[in-house]
Amino acid sequence: MTTSESLPKTAQRAFSLVAENLYRHSSGRYYALLKKGRKQFRRSLKTKDRKLAERRLANLKAKIGDLVITDEANASFGQLARHWLQVNKHSLSGSTAKRKQLYVEAMEPFLNGIAIRNVRPIHCEKWVLERGVDLSASTFNHELETMRSVFEYALKRGLILNNPAADISRKKVGKPEINVPTREQFGKLIETIRYSDGRAGSQAKAKDGADLVELLAYSGCRLGEARALRWKHANFEKNRLTVPGTKSENSSRVIPMSTAMRDLLLRLRKENPTAGLDDCIVKHKSARKCLETACRKLGYPTFYHHAMRHYFATCCIESGVDIPTVSRWLGHKDGGPLAMKVYSHLRAPHSDAMIAQVSFDEVTTAKILTVQAVA
Repeated sequence: MTTSESLPKTAQRAFSLVAENLYRHSSGRYYALLKKGRKQFRRSLKTKDRKLAERRLANLKAKIGDLVITDEANASFGQLARHWLQVNKHSLSGSTAKRKQLYVEAMEPFLNGIAIRNVRPIHCEKWVLERGVDLSASTFNHELETMRSVFEYALKRGLILNNPAADISRKKVGKPEINVPTREQFGKLIETIRYSDGRAGSQAKAKDGADLVELLAYSGCRLGEARALRWKHANFEKNRLTVPGTKSENSSRVIPMSTAMRDLLLRLRKENPTAGLDDCIVKHKSARKCLETACRKLGYPTFYHHAMRHYFATCCIESGVDIPTVSRWLGHKDGGPLAMKVYSHLRAPHSDAMIAQVSFDEVTTAKILTVQAVA
């Protein structure tokens, strides 16, 4: 392979062949020029050191040797991404697969018309500059993760040499502000939701909406988990509620019924005595509109379904339940660190009450321990 055969005439004066497949630019920087099949690879070795350039050239030769030169490498990002989704569908929940499909569709226009083997970091940076600036940190990071996964799939199949999205930085996710109703606000919310506006059929909807909100607040369930609850999951003899896993059978959990939870379930059972074991505990699938309307009427910040899960956790912690136990009831898999991070906001009155129990005086501490022992 000679210089005249390998490089455009305009570049021949700038480059000189110093070894097989190795070129030195007039600036002193080294470049590689390799062929496999009918495809040519030109790469900067990003160094002016001859020995380092030779080592990098050897690594590049090994990578190119593993490349599979097939028509699949000519597939577009979107085509390969959809194939990747299909291959991995068995390991994803339905909702996760749908979200990833949406991420792929959102990214595809920025890589449209480019064969997967020709995608470079600059193409991925176009997505960052034109779409990434308008995305929340969470959505940006999810799309970036999906993009990287598609290119990693191409890398493993020998279709590309490097992951062009590997060096794109994730956005820093700020700590979200958790909006939790107080006990007084929660009581007024339920009362307001239950109050019908007088329209035909609205009273039944108002009641069902309030029942769903109470179920979320007293159980700590996610909305999908609450929707999946059937009467067979309520064991009144053992005072236990089995929360079915929405992602897999192994993700189900058993939680004890609080007094409020038990009273709610007994009331709902009494109101619907003919319901079968496989019938839903609550009829409403969403209380979003009910919550929005009630919050607007009361002048509260808008509380959504997940705020009720936070309300459950906050009430438990403020009632003295330890973090690891609350974490298990919520279905967290880490045993407590996530709950500790999320619920470190504990309301000021509770914090004031807790600090009042802290003492650095031996006599006071002894009195507290004595009282606790008697109790």
